[in-house]
Amino acid sequence: MSTWRRSILAALIAASALPAAAEQRPAISLAVTDVAGLEELQRDYGAFKAAFERLAGIELRFFPVASRTAAVEAVNARRVDFVLTGPAEYVVFRARSPSIQPLIGFQRVDYFANIVVRADSPYQLPADLEGQRVAFQDIGSTSRHLGPAQLLADHGIDPRRDVRTLHASVNVMIEALRRGDVAAIGINHFDVVRIRERHPELKIRVIARGRDLPPDILLAGGHVDEAVAARVREAFLRHEQALVEAIAASEANRRLAGMRIVPVDDRSYDYVRAMYRTIGQPQFATFVGE
Repeated sequence: MSTWRRSILAALIAASALPAAAEQRPAISLAVTDVAGLEELQRDYGAFKAAFERLAGIELRFFPVASRTAAVEAVNARRVDFVLTGPAEYVVFRARSPSIQPLIGFQRVDYFANIVVRADSPYQLPADLEGQRVAFQDIGSTSRHLGPAQLLADHGIDPRRDVRTLHASVNVMIEALRRGDVAAIGINHFDVVRIRERHPELKIRVIARGRDLPPDILLAGGHVDEAVAARVREAFLRHEQALVEAIAASEANRRLAGMRIVPVDDRSYDYVRAMYRTIGQPQFATFVGE
């Protein structure tokens, strides 16, 4: 073999031993709508980031957003690729960013709203609350505001006209219920469990339990390459248990332990759209509370 042929052969062998540039792992950006700062994202989702990068072979970069509106604007401007958000937020995202694609859902365990009263109160049914004061938590929350409001409506009580509503933190709500300043509070099942664990002296009773709420949802911006979106979806489906455990590893996400990764269908969120109509927001154009 001539010298030049040997040189070419050696070069080809050497090149085949090097990692191909085309195999370089892609990078994506992720925003989480209920976590504002980068430090909080790293604290609450750092374990998930490490697990996802290892299992999916995709670099994940956090993109902090100051508000839900900022998240929509970032997606529409192609500055963020994926958004993890809740059912109430999804309805507005869909209205304001029609090109956004639902990718997968995160179905929480026992994710539903409750109407709760003191155990020694005279209220047995939501209808008994007519004319009374009812407290909700975070304005715009699926399970702590919209869900309980819809639960009242499902039982024939208009939350805008038939009861007097207020919003407060969970600790303020507990004290208000304890003192009798409110007749009932609207909270989710996780809150009920936590109250019974932390305040055993406060005996409470659930007088209405809502239907299971739609899952939290991972959205892909319309600009995201279909192959990349499919690879992200496949990673979640293939490594469901490991990624769920990583998400729930932080104290802030303890309520998410045991959730399942499920397919999502836009029609599953029609009940959330009904919630918006119930509180007088039929256009789904703005995030309640912003």
